[in-house]
Amino acid sequence: MLREIGVARFGSVAMIGVLAGWALVHAGEGPAIDRHALVTRHNVTLEKADPLTPLSVGNGEFAFTADITGLQTFPDYHLRGMSLGTLSQWGWHSLPNTEGYTLADAPNDYTVAGREVPYAAGGSPSGGYSPAANWLRANPHRLHLGRIDLHIAKPDGSPAAIEDLTETTQTLDLWAGLLTSRFKVQGEPVTVRTVCHPAKDLLAVRIESPLLGQQRLALRLAFPYGSADWGKAADWGLPDRHTTTCRMTEGQADLTRTLDADCYYVRVGWSQGGRMETCSQHEYEIVRQDGAALDVVIAFSPAQIADPLPRFDEVRAAAADHWSRFWQSGGAIDFSQCTDPRATELERRVVLSQYLMAIQCAGSRPPQETGLTANSWHGKSHLEMHWWHGVHFALWGRLELLERSLAWYESILPQAVGTAKLQGYAGARWPKMVGPDGRESPSSVGVFLIWQQPHPIYYAELCYRARQIGKGQIGSTLGGKNLAVDSSLPNPGRETLDHYKQIVFETAEFMASYPVWDEANRRYVLGPAMIPAQESYGPDKARNLNPTFELAYWHWALETAQQWRLRLGLERDAKWDEVLRELSWPTVRDGVYTGIETPPYTIRRDHPTMVAALGVVPATPLKIGSRPDPPFSEPFIDPDTMKRTLDSVLADWDWPSTWGWDYPMLAMTAARLGEPAKAVDALFLDSPKNRYLANGHNYQSARLPLYLPGNGGLLTAVAMMAAGWDGCPDEPTPGFPKDGKWNVRWEGLRRMP
Repeated sequence: MLREIGVARFGSVAMIGVLAGWALVHAGEGPAIDRHALVTRHNVTLEKADPLTPLSVGNGEFAFTADITGLQTFPDYHLRGMSLGTLSQWGWHSLPNTEGYTLADAPNDYTVAGREVPYAAGGSPSGGYSPAANWLRANPHRLHLGRIDLHIAKPDGSPAAIEDLTETTQTLDLWAGLLTSRFKVQGEPVTVRTVCHPAKDLLAVRIESPLLGQQRLALRLAFPYGSADWGKAADWGLPDRHTTTCRMTEGQADLTRTLDADCYYVRVGWSQGGRMETCSQHEYEIVRQDGAALDVVIAFSPAQIADPLPRFDEVRAAAADHWSRFWQSGGAIDFSQCTDPRATELERRVVLSQYLMAIQCAGSRPPQETGLTANSWHGKSHLEMHWWHGVHFALWGRLELLERSLAWYESILPQAVGTAKLQGYAGARWPKMVGPDGRESPSSVGVFLIWQQPHPIYYAELCYRARQIGKGQIGSTLGGKNLAVDSSLPNPGRETLDHYKQIVFETAEFMASYPVWDEANRRYVLGPAMIPAQESYGPDKARNLNPTFELAYWHWALETAQQWRLRLGLERDAKWDEVLRELSWPTVRDGVYTGIETPPYTIRRDHPTMVAALGVVPATPLKIGSRPDPPFSEPFIDPDTMKRTLDSVLADWDWPSTWGWDYPMLAMTAARLGEPAKAVDALFLDSPKNRYLANGHNYQSARLPLYLPGNGGLLTAVAMMAAGWDGCPDEPTPGFPKDGKWNVRWEGLRRMP
């Protein structure tokens, strides 16, 4: 049958929001926001082909990215910009593992507190990665499920090139989820409408053109082999390495795709009057000769498809209903009454980022950095990036879109516990670069990162906050004030605690066992054999200690885990308290926080993550210290020191080396420090990787033309700046300047921790 992705969870945000206490209120004067006007004024319209601006339709589990024709007609043209793909959460392929490689073939030992700890670094004695590590990194890799394009012939029968298209115009209707493409070929008009079903891995296409009746236009479907190369999802040069079998009936074809040990299924249906022709084992065309419109519906599935295919009009109606409900529920921010010249562009980025994150990152597994558009790092997800991909969903009143991927952590918990045990730790150590099976990928960097470890506690806390029902405890905020909700409603807070407690406690167990006791200085330290989020310190992983961001995040997450114990009627864990009490303090040099405690202290390139210690991380509770005598208490992160640190970073940092989520990270810190003008400036910082394309994607480089952590980070920062955070000033939009230029109106947002 066709795989359903839970449309009730994705499409009924408003009802779920009411049950969770997400009353849709608004901040600012005037009536509720006209959401249709807000969204549709940012519909994407392209007047010419651009290799960097393909447009996508999708549903979080499946996405299809198209060129100016509305399909994938000119894939080579887009290889110089942003590639075209048909990708899913389940579509993966592995090359044959003829050597039987496992992670046991890729360890390197590092000395930690006098003992040898194995890390899957995959290093080879001759340098670089070992053969085992290379295979394990590249497999499984996400698979391009099939190219769907137009075969356009000129009068002489030769194929039309992209330069032969004239009068091109393409519009992505965000409110309806519909992509409409119009162009002419030697004076003959072509219209293509492309839409994705909101709950099935299914694409529907309608083609209208006189060229159909002239037998000069057909829809073509082609299938590739998988690719283990970085950044690729298809290899079109190995037709003998895979098979496609096809069984045709009247108006429909069922195809079985087999690639080594992997298999998936495709069902294709077309409107009456059309027919499907076999061009080769892996290539098929659907034609119509009577000149009427040609409708084609194509479904992909990891299991055999039994359900009948819907018609084009049914898919179009389902998508329109879904997207109108999506935009009318959850949060909204209206910048139309702002006079700052940057406000219109900020609104465009915010609206398009919501769409992109919904179709690319709202699936059942943590997404890859390039989502379901194109492959990066073999299509695998980076769990340290999941915070940037997913936290915004909770703040925008769409918690269920975050929770769709949280069950995956439960599924890989045994592997995470196994990793911790292998290394001599308690609890669960979460991987970094990972495929759907939860197996860590060998890496000279990734396996040493630790900043993804507290993330599951943060996600669980967001879920609890969203569901905790009781007077003055929950609801949306108006001007930074909590609104009381109906306490007679069922209380799902306890259910949330019970559901996520194992993930929270196993994560905390690892976090309490990981720090090393420094007897000479009577403290716990983070590291060595550690690389902080600012990966510039990677060469010193065997000596790195105490990165500022990770120290603050460790402290916050362990204390939050203790609060979970108290909420569940348990006593505080003594070991966790010991680590909290004796955890090292962040290092301050010349009045500012350093990146790490050990030389070179601060490298002024890459992510300036020391500022995240009071931005991404909430204000940490008072730290109780046993020294000096008598005991003392003070904030773990000092706001005045952080202000100087932020100013130091803004004054002198290598911005070309930064990344898309660094700018919202800086904005969140500036907002918490009472510097709203600097927060806005950070969102528009002049840097090569702070570029947002016409399709809304955050461009980084030719190698990484889209970077969804930047889009997700933007949504997180803007929601925080509008709706506030714990302990923020009691005023509307506390993170935006009060200079008369930022009359920001919002509704349906949730306060950030």
